[in-house]
Amino acid sequence: MTTVSFVDVPHMSRWISEQGAERIIGEMVTALEDDFRRWPVFDKSPRHAVHSVEGVMELMPTSDGDEYGFKYVNGHPRNPLRGFQTVTAFGVLAQVHNGYPTFVAEMTLLTALRTAATSAMAARWLARPDATTMAMIGTGSQAEFQALGFRAALGISRLHVWDTDPAAMAKLVRNLEPLGFEITVATSAADAVLGADVITTCTADKTNATVLRDVDVVPGVHINAIGGDCPGKTELDQAILERATVFVEYPEQTRVEGEIQAFGPEFEVTELWRVVAGDAPGRASIDEITVFDSVGFAIEDFMALRFVRDAVRGTSYEASLDLVAEPSDPKNLFAMVAPVRAETLVAH
Repeated sequence: MTTVSFVDVPHMSRWISEQGAERIIGEMVTALEDDFRRWPVFDKSPRHAVHSVEGVMELMPTSDGDEYGFKYVNGHPRNPLRGFQTVTAFGVLAQVHNGYPTFVAEMTLLTALRTAATSAMAARWLARPDATTMAMIGTGSQAEFQALGFRAALGISRLHVWDTDPAAMAKLVRNLEPLGFEITVATSAADAVLGADVITTCTADKTNATVLRDVDVVPGVHINAIGGDCPGKTELDQAILERATVFVEYPEQTRVEGEIQAFGPEFEVTELWRVVAGDAPGRASIDEITVFDSVGFAIEDFMALRFVRDAVRGTSYEASLDLVAEPSDPKNLFAMVAPVRAETLVAH
């Protein structure tokens, strides 16, 4: 019998808590760099999205030829007002040679880790090496993970934070100050970015918003723009992009969903994997403005699924699912559901 390894929400939560989110994110940065260096081997396509007035539901697939993986994820900005999470997710790994699933995991928590790892990895290649302070515009569900990722990869522990929701800022302070972060609660986005070396934007509203103005961005800053993830949602003043060097994951997806969706196909971007692989330059000078226009891509989820699968194998963090129907005769699936004969019932 083929069994599928499974990590549910309680086990994922316990694994992260006991192993430490910051340590896990730091190790994921290295794993992600390894996969970015072999980017050309992956099967790549933009995610498949189904939109509604309430939000979006998406599938994000990829394969490296040996394994296949996908993530299901939703994005419903008004969910918290109704007592639901904005984002939920789960993911699956399967063997390419026979198509059998091998691993299933919750990915709401796991996506927060991989998003932080992706941001931190990009900043390690694009931010100034002397960066010490990060401004965070948006202090929702992703914020603490982002902060831990930047400390793990760049040593940044000084934060300037701003959110239109005072309760969200207070929540972040409660969560991160005990972990050793120095936090300044700003009075506006413009106030938050004063003196910042890195700016992370991560807001939820699916609108063409301007949460970061061009006038507030000084030379030498690295911008980690991670809130954009669907058509019609942006966070940056377009003038910022026009004077910055922009790096993306997968252009075919980012041009539809990212900050650059307002520009035509002639707008120049650099694929981040080329920087990591040594095929393209990253930051060219200390005064350059760099933007990581991140929308999230399936290869990052593929890494995260394999990372947690390998980390929990043989431990109490995983369980087993009997998910694959396997009749003794592969051509006789009906045998598994054939009606029980009357004489068999009598015998019992």
